[in-house]
Amino acid sequence: MNIKKTLAVTLLACMLPAAAMAKDLSVGVSMALFDDNFLTILRTAMQKEMQKEGVKGQMEDAKGDVSQQLQQVQNFIGQGVDAIIVNPVDTNAVKPIMDQATKAGIPLIFVNRRPQAELTDKMAYVGSDSELAGRLQMEALAKAMNGKGNVAILMGDLANESTRDRTKGVEAVVAKYPGIKVVQKQTAKFTRNDAVDVVSNWLTAGDDIQAIASNNDEMAIGALQALGKNPNHILIAGVDGTPDALQMLKNGKMVATVFQDARGQGEGAVQAAVKLTKGEKVQKIIDIPYQLITKDNMQQFVNRNQK
Repeated sequence: MNIKKTLAVTLLACMLPAAAMAKDLSVGVSMALFDDNFLTILRTAMQKEMQKEGVKGQMEDAKGDVSQQLQQVQNFIGQGVDAIIVNPVDTNAVKPIMDQATKAGIPLIFVNRRPQAELTDKMAYVGSDSELAGRLQMEALAKAMNGKGNVAILMGDLANESTRDRTKGVEAVVAKYPGIKVVQKQTAKFTRNDAVDVVSNWLTAGDDIQAIASNNDEMAIGALQALGKNPNHILIAGVDGTPDALQMLKNGKMVATVFQDARGQGEGAVQAAVKLTKGEKVQKIIDIPYQLITKDNMQQFVNRNQK
C-alpha cells in the first residue's frame, strides 16, 4: 500500500512540472515597428494567441532600428525566454540575431518578413509569398487598364524582402503586356506621408501615369490623398487588406488590394514557437496564402484584419 502511495506521489510530482511548464512558457517578441497599421493587427493577433495558449508574452518595438532589435533579442535571451519571435527591421541583417539565438539554444521564429538567410534547427518563418502579392495586384490593374497604359510603382522599405518581391511580381506581370510600361518606381517606405510626397512630386513633374501599384495599402491611401479628387482617374491597388483599404474599395477609390492574413501569420508564429519549445518538428517555411480583394468579394474580408 505504501509503495502504491509513493508511486502515485512520485508520478504526480513528475507530472506537475510539465503542466506548469506548458502554462509558464515565455516568448519575447521584437516588432520592426509598432506605428504601422498592418503590424498592429499582426501584433494583436499574436497577443490573443498567446493568451489562448497560456503563454507569457513580452512585446518590444524596435522602432525601425536594426541595432535596437538585436539588443532586444539579447535582452530576451538574458531574461531566459523559451522562444523568440522577430518581425525583422532589415531582412538582410538577421544573421547576428540568428547567431545569438543558436548560441543560446532558443527557438527563433521570423514572422511576416522573410529573412534573407538560411534557417537552421529550431527556426521557422511564418509569412506569405510577396511575389504572388505583386502579381495578383498587377493582374487586377492590367485588367482595369484594358492591357495598356503607364504604371508607377510605390515601393516599401528597400531593406525588406517584401518590397523587392512584390515589385518583382508587378514587373513580371507588366512584362506580359506589351501595352503597359513602368514609368516610375520609387520608395515611400511603406508610409502614407511619404507616399503623399512621392506621388505629389510625380504629379508636379507632369508624369503620364494611368495606374499606381503600391507595395502596401498605407502607401496606396497616401497616393489617393495626393491625388485629391483624382481628375485623371488614376487606378490604384495596394497590398494587405486593411480596414482603411477596404473602405477605399467600397467607395470605388481603389481597384484592388491583396489580403495578407495578419491573424493567420500571428497565430502561426505563436503556434510554431510553442511547438519548437516542446521539441516538436515544424516546417521551416509556413506559408499563409494571399488572396485578391476587389469590390465584388470584399464583404468576406471585412472582419478578417481587424485590430
